[in-house]
Amino acid sequence: MSKQRLGNKLYEVGEKYDFYWGFKDTRFELKENGVLYINGDRYPVSGCELPDFMPYIQELLHIDVDTKHPREESIKTPPPAYINKPFLSEIQKLFSEHKYSFDDRVRLTHSHGQTTANEVFKVLYYELQRVTDMVFFAEEEKDIEVLINLAKKHDVCIVPYGGGTNVSCALQLPIDERRMIISLDMRRLNAIEWIDKNNFRACVQSGIVGIDLERKLQEQGFTMGHEPDSIEFSTLGGWIATNASGMKKNRYGNIEEIIETIRLLTPRGVMEPMVGFPRSSMGMQPQQIILGSEGNLGVITKAVVRIRPLPEHTKFGSYVFRDFDTGMNFLRDVAQQDVLPSSIRLMDNLQFRFGLALRPRGGRWSYIKRKLEQFLLTKGKGFDLRKTVVVTCVYEGTHFELTTQQKVMSRFAKKHEGISAGAKNGQRGYLLTYLIAYIRDFVGRYHVFGETYETTVPWDRVLEVCKRVQEEAQKQHKKYGFPGTVYIAPRITQLYRTGVCIYFTHGFSTHGVENGEDKFILIERHMRKTIMDSGGSISHHHGVGKIRSMFVKDLLSSASRDLLKKVKEFLDPSNIFCISNNIFDKS
Repeated sequence: MSKQRLGNKLYEVGEKYDFYWGFKDTRFELKENGVLYINGDRYPVSGCELPDFMPYIQELLHIDVDTKHPREESIKTPPPAYINKPFLSEIQKLFSEHKYSFDDRVRLTHSHGQTTANEVFKVLYYELQRVTDMVFFAEEEKDIEVLINLAKKHDVCIVPYGGGTNVSCALQLPIDERRMIISLDMRRLNAIEWIDKNNFRACVQSGIVGIDLERKLQEQGFTMGHEPDSIEFSTLGGWIATNASGMKKNRYGNIEEIIETIRLLTPRGVMEPMVGFPRSSMGMQPQQIILGSEGNLGVITKAVVRIRPLPEHTKFGSYVFRDFDTGMNFLRDVAQQDVLPSSIRLMDNLQFRFGLALRPRGGRWSYIKRKLEQFLLTKGKGFDLRKTVVVTCVYEGTHFELTTQQKVMSRFAKKHEGISAGAKNGQRGYLLTYLIAYIRDFVGRYHVFGETYETTVPWDRVLEVCKRVQEEAQKQHKKYGFPGTVYIAPRITQLYRTGVCIYFTHGFSTHGVENGEDKFILIERHMRKTIMDSGGSISHHHGVGKIRSMFVKDLLSSASRDLLKKVKEFLDPSNIFCISNNIFDKS
């Protein structure tokens, strides 16, 4: 089997779940003694018992989790596919059967992303309102050209599909679309067509999954460096379509800084720069509208990306600070420096304790060591474990670069009375990011709901946004009568000189509340509006999709909206690409 790299460890690539997040060989389970266990061997806590996790959840949410009666899946068979017979007749003549499917489970899988209430819970426990009619597996660009021409001829819709990890309802199909909808699965277009080692460029097909792209580049001594939380499943095309960001953006840049040229197939024809340069002042550049296009304009088939030699060294680090304000002030000082670690993230106290709750059961000496560390932190340094926060970081580069990065972090940590928590804790904190969605699926079985929001915020608004979001979550929790208390935990995941990306995790129990998930959909809108009213952006890297589309009209002038609609009308006059995200959402 092929291998995938997370941090500095290689893992075997496995089979992905259809509806849940993640690999089939990795699941959180409760043992008979009530202790949480994660199977497999992919992650730092895999194969371990986690005795502190369930008590942490119950204490945090002030609830008693009924572990004896988990929710049972109730996956509904979708309605029969609507078939455009003339279109299907031509498909059957031109393509072999392994390139398309009408299987119900395949159709369902390709009809949703990973938004919790709107999509995952609907497919697992209720019913999706609209399901794709056919799934087409493109294996070469010519397949897509033929498919688009047939769709134009027979008035059929196409929805591009990559890794299925989207969390903005961008894959949610329009309910009122009566035409036949084809989900175009791009993951068989997964090759690196060429690598230009002299100029540090590579031409990559858009359906490649991030972890496979990194593996193939690393075999040649290079990296693209784009490492979002979803790197195990998301694709290059999806990153471009959502204008994504990765955890190591300090060193490698956001996706728009990594991409050199993009090839987009539209009903009008091909959009692609004729040549690529490191930079070119050629006037207005149409390519820019492809970034963040969210499937509205056509199909991204490939891109030329900028690559870098593999770093000579990779090390992890971590620091603890007295409270969130102190940690944020540390980050603000660090962000103004010219030398930064590849990744720097601040987790609030709830997530600091969350990390402690996910520590595996150890032996006697492990327990003694942990208690000694806590004693030294609280009694020796005067830290309060109910306020302590943690910063994790990844250092990459030459020995000189790592030394310089570490000196910068150490200097400002000392200024803000931070204490080094070591490389091991930094690595655990970094890799635990990959487990968050698995945990969401596990707690969802016990009526504990989890969702995330991300936004960009100027430095002087960070604390206000966090405060307002916490207050709004409590207000909505009380309004709808949910049991226990609400969990709102911010973490700062990306730094800029002028501000940060804040990533909120929102959790609570819906047990005993009728239509709790539907009520959360309403709450979610209030939460996103609160973020924006407090000074945050509509999104930092997840995009708009449908879940934020109602806010776009307030962010773009009428001339800007009209321009984008004219672009859509020109490239796709029959609305073949019907997904209707962003300003094109009519719901």
